Amino acid sequence: MKLFSLLLLGISLLLPAAAGAQGQSAPDVLIKSVTNEVLDIVRRDKDIQAGNYKKAIELFEAKVLPHFNFTHMTQLALAKDWRGASPVQQKVLTEEFRTLLVRTYSKALTEYKDEAIEYKPFKMAATETDVKVRTQIKQPGGKPIPLDYYLEKLPQGWRVYDIEVDGISLVINYRDDFAAQVRNGGIDGLVKYLQTKNRNVATSEKK
Repeated sequence: MKLFSLLLLGISLLLPAAAGAQGQSAPDVLIKSVTNEVLDIVRRDKDIQAGNYKKAIELFEAKVLPHFNFTHMTQLALAKDWRGASPVQQKVLTEEFRTLLVRTYSKALTEYKDEAIEYKPFKMAATETDVKVRTQIKQPGGKPIPLDYYLEKLPQGWRVYDIEVDGISLVINYRDDFAAQVRNGGIDGLVKYLQTKNRNVATSEKK
């Protein structure tokens, strides 16, 4: 699998069918139970397998969002530039980045090819609030690819704030691009850049 497809798969594996029931689970239990459940759903959903992108997006928006902390993800992607944004700009940036991720990575649900997931041993102290859950994707005839989830404990339960594939961060992967946009046009320039990307993606969906 290509790295981009692995990133798609990694973010899509957190689609819960019962967010309320699973929201307070231990981080490793959450990852494993949700992964197993969503893969079963995708295997049985002929529309998604056939490339129904609209249905994949609807499923992603309904099920993924409660398990991600998009504010933290946007903050990490912007790094020091986050502090230079006003509260209003931070809100808009978070909304646009969330839209970009949802529309970009929903495509993973139509590209899943029955890869197997192996869960690594997990230990954490009762007081820990920031953890990494390690898994790997087994490829037929190829070397397993590490797929790690970074989660933080919030009042409403554990939330993912980054996914790392073979050592490459999903969030930090955007950092250089975002920094360049801020250098060229300031925070407002980055907002316009994201809005344009989202409009282009939305337009391509209609074709």
